[in-house]
Amino acid sequence: MIALSINGKTYNVDAESDTPLLWVLRDTVGLVGTKYGCGIAQCGACTVHINGVATRSCQVPVGTVGSKQITTIEGLAENGKMMAAASLLKQNAKPTDADIDAAMTNICRCGTYQRVRAAIHAASEHA
Repeated sequence: MIALSINGKTYNVDAESDTPLLWVLRDTVGLVGTKYGCGIAQCGACTVHINGVATRSCQVPVGTVGSKQITTIEGLAENGKMMAAASLLKQNAKPTDADIDAAMTNICRCGTYQRVRAAIHAASEHA
């Protein structure tokens, strides 16, 4: 059994220590907001916060998490923020376009990066 702190709650999960955190979150805990995308930590669909840092959960063995705090999209849902954007704004309350471009590494098929930047700037005004 592995004890995990997820969204402020403790979960005891029965998983092999090398199981990716993504699959533990989805299949064992039932938090399906974290998505599988590429499986190689490139697309960002599986992003969670581990101790406040945006992290690709598909490449994190659950046995390495220990007592770190995990926050999934469900934990942020009440605020309606994106995982990478929330992490950026926590570290930098007034990011520049360059800061946003560096932090927003999720691959987006919609091509609305200008809108993403505008949304982050708007959120920074309310943070």
